[in-house]
Amino acid sequence: MNTVSSDVLLSQLNWRYATKKFDPAKKIPAALWNTLEQTLVLSPSAYGMQPYRFIVVEDPAVREALKAVSWGQTQVTDASHFVVFAGKKDISAADVDEFLDLTARVRGAPRDLLQKYRDLIVGDLVHGPRHSWIGQWTARQAYIAFGNLMTAAALVGVDTCPLEGLDPAKYDEILGLPQKGLSALCACALGYRAADDKYAILPKVRFPASTLIEHR
Repeated sequence: MNTVSSDVLLSQLNWRYATKKFDPAKKIPAALWNTLEQTLVLSPSAYGMQPYRFIVVEDPAVREALKAVSWGQTQVTDASHFVVFAGKKDISAADVDEFLDLTARVRGAPRDLLQKYRDLIVGDLVHGPRHSWIGQWTARQAYIAFGNLMTAAALVGVDTCPLEGLDPAKYDEILGLPQKGLSALCACALGYRAADDKYAILPKVRFPASTLIEHR
């Protein structure tokens, strides 16, 4: 098993920051981008349901339109890649069945052996109290992938900027998400920092571990 040393991990997490100014001339190589996309696919989610989709926006005109509803943030258009995280607005029994059908195929298991697991998921997400706030639940799963992508990017030397400063309803409209049962949650710009981004050299502001972490 290949591992990353503790020193490398902490060094890269200290290196990363919310990049405010990207160099539009620097692009993430295709092979490296494919790797980063796989980190999204491999991200964990509750029950393994993956109740989200990732929209990689490549069209310059669409990115300009999204910039206009993202407080004019230049990261939207200047970054090499721009990913919108969208959560499913609802979870149905059909969604659960689709996931379990996939599970049976991938693992070569008889579908009927997953019936108890189906009952558990449906009882929780479709018929249980959680269904009344299912949009929040799907958003929580998407944010796991969001953090996973930024950490993975840092480890391979790719800069990122998480964006919540956007109008979700306008994103939905521009990207046609409601027709797919999705709603925009947040976005992530990825690429390489500009040489004159003053924020790159500012010290990180973090509460100490003794404040944030409690041992019992």
